[in-house]
Amino acid sequence: MRQLLVFVLFATLFCWLMFSPVYKHVVVLRQSLLQQEVDYLLEVGASGRYGYIDAAMIVESRTRLSGYGFRPEILEYEVTTASGMPGTDSAAPLQRGDGLRLVIRYPYDGLMDIDRLIGVDPPSSMARMAAAGMKMSEYVP
Repeated sequence: MRQLLVFVLFATLFCWLMFSPVYKHVVVLRQSLLQQEVDYLLEVGASGRYGYIDAAMIVESRTRLSGYGFRPEILEYEVTTASGMPGTDSAAPLQRGDGLRLVIRYPYDGLMDIDRLIGVDPPSSMARMAAAGMKMSEYVP
């Protein structure tokens, strides 16, 4: 009985040690891809040509991120501005100097569940990783 218990504990520890670096890298990769997408959308949206991030840009972003394995239907986008004006209206682009802020959120999707093997609680099912950024609009009518 004692040998069986030692085997189970060793197998659990071995499994966690073997797979822990893999899923941690997935979390880091997802986070960096989200931040890269935020930076790209802000660069395009706050440029002198647009001054907004509209629904079509967000749909294209979802498509790009789905190419990396993200599920597009659970990506959350939040576009706000420093002045309180809507930053998603192509008919009323933000004037030069107004801040355009974008946040993209995505759930951890059970990536940290293996931490339970060593007694660490994983993030809740409602927890989200997020990438955010702000850029001043360069649009001049």
